[in-house]
Amino acid sequence: MLTGPFGLSQTRELLATLDHRPVHKLGQNFLVDGNIVRKSLELAEVKPGDIVVEVGPGLGTLTTTLLAAGATVYAVERDPRLAQHLRDRVAPDYPGRFFLHEGDAMDAPLAGYPASADAGKPFKIVANLPYAISTPWMDEIIRSPLQPEILVLMLQREAADRLTAPFGTKHYSGITVALGASFEKKPGHAVPAKCFFPPPEVESYLLHLRKRSDGRALKPATRDILRGVFMHRRKQLGAALKFLETRPAGLEAWLAGLGRFGHAVTDRPEVIRPEAWLDLDSRL
Repeated sequence: MLTGPFGLSQTRELLATLDHRPVHKLGQNFLVDGNIVRKSLELAEVKPGDIVVEVGPGLGTLTTTLLAAGATVYAVERDPRLAQHLRDRVAPDYPGRFFLHEGDAMDAPLAGYPASADAGKPFKIVANLPYAISTPWMDEIIRSPLQPEILVLMLQREAADRLTAPFGTKHYSGITVALGASFEKKPGHAVPAKCFFPPPEVESYLLHLRKRSDGRALKPATRDILRGVFMHRRKQLGAALKFLETRPAGLEAWLAGLGRFGHAVTDRPEVIRPEAWLDLDSRL
């Protein structure tokens, strides 16, 4: 039985057995620090019976650790050789608890979970995301009608900072607002490059998010407005809104009431407080 976490030597051995070299364009930097794998499960509070979605299982170091902890795992893997490895070395040992979707995570952001027999049950996401897709993948998760209870995501540190940036900072954006409407950031964990093989050229971070008790997915109209105004983030809000193709009902009343939040139409989008954007969402 293949059981994680895998250290550097076991990772090298598995790669050699598969005659596989890490593919840079797929973000294949394999985690070789067992403490970080265990920290991921700890932050997600994984327990027997949990349903966990994983993106980019690779060789299976996190996958097998999740399965050994008693979780049911839905995983999506793009690399055909690694997907076959998981079917051969992992799936037979966990019948009925390991479900693999071979393909692009952007086409199946929840790894096929929504169409499964478990659909509708609470679930968590624990994943070492390919860094190139972290932002668009997160955008898909935020828009999904199915929201995880907890997310523990291995991300490039810069991406984690962008996704959870405070208002008024240069990284604050529409996706920051949308993410904050659904999830609350909790203490995470820094991950140095030496924890991977091969080591990436950037520092990484375990981003820890929990669903808000009053969390909600923003309406499509709100997201369209956010996307539009943050494309012109250096302009005043009133000027940025002129670039919208349509001005939905409720927008003018929201603008007139911005003073309640200490804002005006002369403020830039990046300084508008999240609660003001949520008020807009309630009016649309």
